[in-house]
Amino acid sequence: MSASRRTGHWLSGAAALALLLGLTSRSTAVESVDVELVLAVDVSLSMSPAELEIQRHGYAAALTHDNVLKAIADGVYGKIAVTYVEWAGTRWQRVVVPWTVIANRADAERVVAQLNARPPDSARRTSISGALTFGSDLFAESGFQGTKRVIDVSGDGPNNQGAPVDITRDEVVKQGITINGLPLMTRGGFSGAFDVDNLDRYYSDCVIGGPGAFMIPVNDWTQFPEAIRRKLVLELAGPASPQWAAEEAAHPPVVLADDRPAADCLAGEKMWRNRGWMLDSR
Repeated sequence: MSASRRTGHWLSGAAALALLLGLTSRSTAVESVDVELVLAVDVSLSMSPAELEIQRHGYAAALTHDNVLKAIADGVYGKIAVTYVEWAGTRWQRVVVPWTVIANRADAERVVAQLNARPPDSARRTSISGALTFGSDLFAESGFQGTKRVIDVSGDGPNNQGAPVDITRDEVVKQGITINGLPLMTRGGFSGAFDVDNLDRYYSDCVIGGPGAFMIPVNDWTQFPEAIRRKLVLELAGPASPQWAAEEAAHPPVVLADDRPAADCLAGEKMWRNRGWMLDSR
């Protein structure tokens, strides 16, 4: 083989390598957003079909609310990435809306359309720890780079399946992820056998964590849409923003993660072990 042909083949290989490296670089490129947000929503059997629909409608209304859209627009990048997950037991998590950018109302309405495409499912047991682990894994495949990563978890009862929730919480927080909470103290649904008193304290002590973590309790389903809207504004705007100050002036203070009242983080597991005659409903 001539030198010229050998050189030609070498140049071709170099060009191919450069092309491959370029494609690899582009394929691993991530899009910058202000927040990567996992909305993790409880659909355990303790909640009635009507309550599941209230949740869906509440998130849909909040995502398209003017205050939420303003909080998004006021960010450094003016956009967030969001995914909506429904969860119940340890092995039951469903991605209803995959990672999607919201930068304006049209984007938010596309997310709502996906939420409304099919009714919510429901399943047995309550594994907050399973939802947190699943949610933290989603960040690795988001394709986005947020200035902060947040799991927003809502639920109407304590963890009663899977790893202890406080241990899982700590593992997730170590990854640089903030966990905010929306405890639903509505005493509704099919069974109150596994309810705990002061679910808000349980969430404060056992579930939420990370920089600036907070929770907003819901005591009645009529409060849910406003609570979701407010929670999203606070998550997206941040404690130093005028919107946070305005929300705090208009409403009672949120409960921050450093407000640590005593709670039994294994309360749900203990109730499940001692359930006896109770129906296998959660």
